[in-house]
Amino acid sequence: MSEFERGDHVTWRSHGGTAEGVVEEEITEDTEAAGRTVRASEDDPQYRVRSEKSGNDAVHKPGALDKEG
Repeated sequence: MSEFERGDHVTWRSHGGTAEGVVEEEITEDTEAAGRTVRASEDDPQYRVRSEKSGNDAVHKPGALDKEG
């Protein structure tokens, strides 16, 4: 089972502060996302999140994200 699901509200550290956003998708294979190459697999997924403040996408490992409420 995935640690996070599409639509989950999450926070993460960003440039010395905390950013908030929504999980857009779980990435489970190597791909291009958020302007970079993402190395991911079923056993080591990453998550594409959209920042509420900037509207930009970012990709993070599960350990970098905290689920809100």
